[in-house]
Amino acid sequence: MHDEAIHPAVRVGHVHLRVADLDRALAFYRDALGFPVTADARELALDMVLLAAGDYHHHIGLNTFESAGAEPPPPGRTGLYHVAFLYPDRRELGRAVGRLLEHGHAIDHGSDHGGTVSV
Repeated sequence: MHDEAIHPAVRVGHVHLRVADLDRALAFYRDALGFPVTADARELALDMVLLAAGDYHHHIGLNTFESAGAEPPPPGRTGLYHVAFLYPDRRELGRAVGRLLEHGHAIDHGSDHGGTVSV
């Protein structure tokens, strides 16, 4: 067993999500949240799209590998519970909330954690 903690400068670089419908997922991550597409592998007959904020190669990978048309997992199953996108300030978070609302996505919860605010 190795007891050294991971270096504190390590950050999550990206997450890949298996989705049931790539166009529906793009409507959320690209259109509602505003992440630009950095690569669309569908042009190469691969059902995957990469998106990023800024000049990073990708923060989010969306694919339908083994998941096209799949139903959501039933309650009580393992899987991704939470992901956080960190905005530079409250103004930008507010703009993101407005964009989500404009695209028909309801905000059902908000929390002030002291150092951060989440919706």
